[in-house]
Amino acid sequence: MSDKYKRLLEYTITEAQRRVIQAIVDNGSIAAAARAIPQDKRGVVRVLRKVEAQAAKRGYAPDHGLDRPAPRGYRIRGASTLYDKSGEAVMQWVKTTADQERQAEILEEALAAMRESIPRIEPIEPDKIARNDDLLNLHIVTDYHMGMLAWGEECGEDWDTDIAEQLLYRWFDYAIAQAPDAHTGVLAQMGDFLHFDGLLPVTPTHGHVLDADTRYARVVRVAIRSMRRIIESMLSKYQHVHIIVSDANHDPSGSIWLREMLAAFLDDEERVTVDDTPGTYNCYVWGQTSLFFHHGHKRGVGNVAETLAGTFRDQYGSTKYSYAHLGHRHHTEVKETSMMTVHQHRTMAARDAHAANGGWVSGRSAEIVTYSRERGQVASMTVTPEMVGG
Repeated sequence: MSDKYKRLLEYTITEAQRRVIQAIVDNGSIAAAARAIPQDKRGVVRVLRKVEAQAAKRGYAPDHGLDRPAPRGYRIRGASTLYDKSGEAVMQWVKTTADQERQAEILEEALAAMRESIPRIEPIEPDKIARNDDLLNLHIVTDYHMGMLAWGEECGEDWDTDIAEQLLYRWFDYAIAQAPDAHTGVLAQMGDFLHFDGLLPVTPTHGHVLDADTRYARVVRVAIRSMRRIIESMLSKYQHVHIIVSDANHDPSGSIWLREMLAAFLDDEERVTVDDTPGTYNCYVWGQTSLFFHHGHKRGVGNVAETLAGTFRDQYGSTKYSYAHLGHRHHTEVKETSMMTVHQHRTMAARDAHAANGGWVSGRSAEIVTYSRERGQVASMTVTPEMVGG
């Protein structure tokens, strides 16, 4: 029995779970463990059942004939056992699938271990930066789908990782040069920056096969490199740079590691802040102007305002002008209500085969929106790929 509990230690997720299972191992029984912690016996049993369920998802449930755990990052999708006439198991088939939640946990664990050794961007001096202290420029990147493959003959335009990286640089060079002088620049990366979210090019939730042009490791490398270059360019224009990386449906794990890595890269740069909110909604306040961000996969143009106002009640209530920004659907839609103006944005990325063959047609562009501390939105600029040689 003690060996079983020792094995369960491998499947604990939280420190509290590990403390309870270790107490059972050390004291030999649930009752003795409860007295040693001390904790109510029913509480110990609840934790034990939770850890047993976690272990079963990974393929370890010896009381039910499962003793071949799936690799880390995977969970058991099903198991079939063949028994002989005497009731002895003679063969077993175990089906596994990627465990998105556990993969996200693994990434977070790795990032925590790597954090101190990640090379950081050296602080940049704000040398003679021209700025208007009343203004903020919002640079929006949404649904960029780095790592996607589109064949021009099928989809209308070519797209791959090289094209995506170079277009991103040209777009930001143009946008930073043309945008008004402002004190603060906000980089709102509103999700689906990466086309796929792991070693297999499939959608995280439903497992639909995606058109990918390269390996995930290269997509990660290009994503980090391009974001660092953009941030350094923004620091040459703005006194302060604020970064938002929104949760989304194509890259839920990618948004976690990208957000955490940027925070680690930039923690010596006093002129940069990174919103490390792990949730689905983000907010930034600029004087009397409140800005809200959501990828758009949970709430849309018609019903996001109530959610944002309720989630950020203090920020919404203390400002005079409120604006929400969404992506996800790849086309423009604007809805103005008594609560706020909600703007759904296009993408700069080309269509993939799924969109092209499904008949979903929209233009390609990105926007820079300028806000005043006291007057809300005062300007906007639309940039298309053709304007920057895309």
